[in-house]
Amino acid sequence: MKNSLLQPIKNFLAVSVLIILFFALFSTKIQAQETVDKTVATVSDGVRTELITYSDLVWQLALQPNAPIAPPTSEALNQALQQIINLRLFALEAQRLPRLAPTKIETETEIKRILKLFTTTAEFESRLKFVGFKSVDDSNFVRMMEQRIAIEKYLDFRFRSFAVITPEDEAKHYREVFVPEFRRKYPENLTPGLDEKRAEINERLKEEKVADNIEEFLDESKRRAEIVILSEV
Repeated sequence: MKNSLLQPIKNFLAVSVLIILFFALFSTKIQAQETVDKTVATVSDGVRTELITYSDLVWQLALQPNAPIAPPTSEALNQALQQIINLRLFALEAQRLPRLAPTKIETETEIKRILKLFTTTAEFESRLKFVGFKSVDDSNFVRMMEQRIAIEKYLDFRFRSFAVITPEDEAKHYREVFVPEFRRKYPENLTPGLDEKRAEINERLKEEKVADNIEEFLDESKRRAEIVILSEV
C-alpha cells in the first residue's frame, strides 16, 4: 500500500528530471549555435545596416591559404573582421549604383581564381567543407562569390576607370624608379628603354593610384559610417 502511494510521486520526479535534462540539453545546443554564428559587428551608413557574423569571419579565413581555421586564432579572426568591415563598406556604397547581377561565367572565373591560390583542389575543398560549405556549388558560397564580384565591379568603376596616368608620370617613374632599380639588380645588362616598359609602368602606376584612392575612401567611409563591435573575437 505504501509503495502504491509513493509510485505517483516517483513517476513525477522521474518526469521532472527528464524535463530538466531536456531543457538543459536544449539550452546547451542553442548556446552552441549562438557561439558558432553570433553577430560580431554591424556596419551602417545611416540608411542600411550590414551584419558581420562569426561565420563570415571563418569563411573569409577559409579562402586564404595557410590561414588557421582549426581553430582560428584571435589574431586571424580580427584580421578577417577588418577585411569584412572593408567589404561591407564597399557593399554599402555599391548599392547606391545600379548594377547587373554577376553572370555564371563571372562567378566560375572568380572561383577558379581563388582555387589557384591553393596547392591542390582537395585542400581548397577541404577548407570549404570544414567551415560549413558543402562544395563550390553551395548556395551560400556562390552568393558570397557573387557579392565579391559585385564589389570588384564597383571598384573597377569607382577607382580604376578614373585612374589616369599621363606620359609625364610614366617618364618620371622610368627615370626616378625603374632605371635605378634595374641597374642595381642587373648592373651588367643593357637598360630597357621607356617605350619598351611604358605599358608595364603604366599598369604599375595605375594600381598604386587605385590602392591610394581606395585607402583614402576607406578612411573617409569609416569616419562617416557607424561601425559597432558587438563581440570580441
